[in-house]
Amino acid sequence: MINLKNEHIFLRALEPEDLDFLFNIENDESNWELSNTQTPYSKYTLKQYIENAHQDIYEIKQFRFVICTKENIKIGMIDLFEFDPKNRRVGVGLLLLEEYQNKGFGSQALKLVIDYAFLSLNMHQIFANISKNNKKSISLFKKFNFVEVGLKKDWNFNNSKYQDEILFQLINS
Repeated sequence: MINLKNEHIFLRALEPEDLDFLFNIENDESNWELSNTQTPYSKYTLKQYIENAHQDIYEIKQFRFVICTKENIKIGMIDLFEFDPKNRRVGVGLLLLEEYQNKGFGSQALKLVIDYAFLSLNMHQIFANISKNNKKSISLFKKFNFVEVGLKKDWNFNNSKYQDEILFQLINS
């Protein structure tokens, strides 16, 4: 299995002690646009989610990593979703707490997950769905050679208006 750490960060599975961290992120309305969330999550629901987070990606078709600094400070999450082993593709989503953005942590986490998906999971491609307005994420994914392959017009309804979403792919050559 590929190493999910470097000299600055490491990625790990959700643990029971992450309940408050997950609760705060999932219930922060400024993040709802990214996750298409419409209502808050209860701690009970998130506790159940964490209790089942250990399940194999082949079984539940998704996996959420907590991004931690080398000092073990939780700074965000990176998810693999819509895992499709038959067609060898998986989606990726990344969220960093605002105070840790623009410091290289997102790039490092994305690099670790790309290596994991291609080398450990044997994926042929990784895709990302990014709001056309999310210039930081678009720049990050393009840095790793993700290619814009489609535009979903009026895809998401946020803040009383429709927003376009871009589909990006990275093909493992």
